[in-house]
Amino acid sequence: MVDLSTTYLGLKLHSPIVASPSPLSLELDNVKRMEESGAGAVVLYSLFEEQLQMESLELSHHLSAGTESFAESLSYLPEPSEFRVGPDGYLEHIRRCKQAVRIPVIASLNGATPGGWLDYAKMIEQAGADGLELNLYSIVTHPQRTAEMVEGDYAATVRAVTKALTIPVSVKLSPFFTNLSHFAHRLDETGIAGLTLFNRFYQPDVDLENMEIKPGVLLSTPQEMRLPLTWIGILYGRIKADLAATTGIDRGEDVVKMLMVGSTVTELCSTLLRHGISHMTQIEEGLRRWMDLHEYASVSQMRGSLSQMHSPDHAAFERAQYMRAVKGLGPLMLTAQEAWRIIQGA
Repeated sequence: MVDLSTTYLGLKLHSPIVASPSPLSLELDNVKRMEESGAGAVVLYSLFEEQLQMESLELSHHLSAGTESFAESLSYLPEPSEFRVGPDGYLEHIRRCKQAVRIPVIASLNGATPGGWLDYAKMIEQAGADGLELNLYSIVTHPQRTAEMVEGDYAATVRAVTKALTIPVSVKLSPFFTNLSHFAHRLDETGIAGLTLFNRFYQPDVDLENMEIKPGVLLSTPQEMRLPLTWIGILYGRIKADLAATTGIDRGEDVVKMLMVGSTVTELCSTLLRHGISHMTQIEEGLRRWMDLHEYASVSQMRGSLSQMHSPDHAAFERAQYMRAVKGLGPLMLTAQEAWRIIQGA
């Protein structure tokens, strides 16, 4: 019998398979189903910094005042009703989840700036959350905002949160930093308990019928797991924080890969939206089957064995391996003349 137990953010989990923030966790019954399907923990849907600002400053009234003459302004921020569950409801949802399930319940705050919303992080702790995943997400468009400024603000935000709370804090990052390794070390020094890699970059779409930009959400695919796999393999053993993998994890073998390069847990979102919550059971069965076949007794035995730190070929995660991969495409690549001949003969 293989042992799937792991310790994440100082919390004892019976499995490294964790439910990532998604609309699924809006419903208490779904959180219960996640536990029944084998989830080691659940990270609840995110509460946004803007929601807290709208409530505390009563912006809903002021933002709508006068917009009758300027219809475009109505779409700058979502209507309050679009947030589904407000700040007070979020706290109550944490309490209800904690009463309903035995697995750890981790809250999620989506923010980018230090401010009054930090008080809400304390309320989340008081509501009984076992931990907090801080989702740092913003699209920097101002040309005068340097990388140092952006990273400095992020680090200040994280430091303020970890200082304010006694529950463990994990930080969810995007991959778009000039030197991700340096920034991960910088965050590690703030006292975080974990890093979640990665947040997916928001990419809007164009509505050609109405000639406007519209929200565009695409579910992740297994091909996308290569990016978190790479960076978890590089960071494992070089920072104290636990590493959580997310994006593209769809099968038991995907969980194995992430554990092998050094992740402590794997967070699932798109695959549950695509296949349903019960798909977690199939992923766990695939993980167990692989471990049995390859004679691994525990998750801890596997973790980090293929990370850069433990790999005999350190270049496997870096440029040298990239060069080999590109060179390996040679037999598959056609010259322009060959391609043209094929087209003419079609």
